[in-house]
Amino acid sequence: MKSITKFLYIVLGFLFLGLGVVGIVLPLIPTTPLLLLASFFFVKGSERFDRWFKSTNLYKKHLESFVKRREMTLKQKLTILLTADAMIAVPFIILDTIAVKLLLVVVVIYKYYYFFTKIKTVAPETRSIHEQALVEKTSHK
Repeated sequence: MKSITKFLYIVLGFLFLGLGVVGIVLPLIPTTPLLLLASFFFVKGSERFDRWFKSTNLYKKHLESFVKRREMTLKQKLTILLTADAMIAVPFIILDTIAVKLLLVVVVIYKYYYFFTKIKTVAPETRSIHEQALVEKTSHK
């Protein structure tokens, strides 16, 4: 049973990795959250796939700064937040229950609070400077 679960995690990792790659080309699909999901499933599924994924340029470009320094560009934050808002808008519009609508509004407010107070916002060029320094540091080992 444990091997089936690990296999399922690996399959989900590759599924979200594929969707994240598609998100690089299609701006409507949020790349960063999908790659975060891929990373989560690779960690759960296989140490080997986790190491492989973290060694890819895709991971280094889109996730490494968030994972290591809890920072994102404004574009990454807005892409995640607005995509989530669009998903939250559907039940908000469809449902008539005031309590559920209030809960959804609280979720949206907390989401913005968290992203703008707990995750540092950096300029795209600042991220690349950090990434270059990290690459130089690891290549000298």
